[in-house]
Amino acid sequence: MQKKITDFSPFEYPMGAHCVAGVDEVGRGPLVGAVVTAAVILDPRHPIEGLTDSKKLSEKKREQLFVQIKEHALAWSLGRAEPSEIDELNILWATMLAMKRAVEGLTIEPDLVLIDGNRVPDLQIASQAVVKGDLRVQEISAASILAKVTRDREMVALDKRFPQYGFAAHKGYPTKAHLAALEQYGVIEGYRQSFKPVKKILGHSL
Repeated sequence: MQKKITDFSPFEYPMGAHCVAGVDEVGRGPLVGAVVTAAVILDPRHPIEGLTDSKKLSEKKREQLFVQIKEHALAWSLGRAEPSEIDELNILWATMLAMKRAVEGLTIEPDLVLIDGNRVPDLQIASQAVVKGDLRVQEISAASILAKVTRDREMVALDKRFPQYGFAAHKGYPTKAHLAALEQYGVIEGYRQSFKPVKKILGHSL
């Protein structure tokens, strides 16, 4: 069962969906690193205040909520697709794969999976795509926070190994500073070789 919700009105949970998982991704746009996804089933007995789209939160607030979600959620799971998989499948299908991995990693099987955006991965569970879901569905908000904090930490760790690229600042996105560093220092392991700025450096055909 798949249904696309196209308006931005407050989300109404379908009747009969007692155990809902929210899924979101972080990292479709960067030139380097994995695309990271998360699936979260919240515990209605332990509500978490302040959940919203991770991009609208300060880093400090995201870190605080990250801890609370992991402590109080009924179940949570991370999924990912590595740069080699992104290059092989393309970023869309690699993201779908990472989302599927996150859902399959849950220790509790939900009745319904709500996914941010307008596409759903191939799941054996009822699923719906929710446009602006990270703003409208708390489970998706929680997933966006887990995914973003996880991926941001990976970029900070990469920055410690290769500080000349500035990964801690731009998180791998193609900023002007990042593109300049890529031109100067070249392509290291972890870059997505199918992305145009990286292909250009490598001398591949565009």
